[in-house]
Amino acid sequence: MTRVPRGYIARRRRTKMRSFASNFRGAHLRLNRMITQQVKRAFVSSHRDRGRQKRDFRRLWITRINAATRVYKVFDSYSKLIHNLYQKKLILNRKMLAQVAVSNPNNHDFQ
Repeated sequence: MTRVPRGYIARRRRTKMRSFASNFRGAHLRLNRMITQQVKRAFVSSHRDRGRQKRDFRRLWITRINAATRVYKVFDSYSKLIHNLYQKKLILNRKMLAQVAVSNPNNHDFQ
């Protein structure tokens, strides 16, 4: 069986993977098989953590709003505040509520 020289397609695929791995270290940067494994793993992690980041920030905002409602004695809890906001049709973003609660600690703008 004679040796068949490969064309540019495989090389192009490897260089594309190598460009994704440009910030890796050691064998993760140099060996093609290791590069493909680590790049796939990085993509899986980034996809998973995008959803997790949204979840974590929402939890943080809810915690900040809850703390502010208790400090300023607006309501007994976060859930009662949100319930009253929905009843009055003041549907506000949790991110914005948390920002108001944190940015104005001395002013009672949250009330």
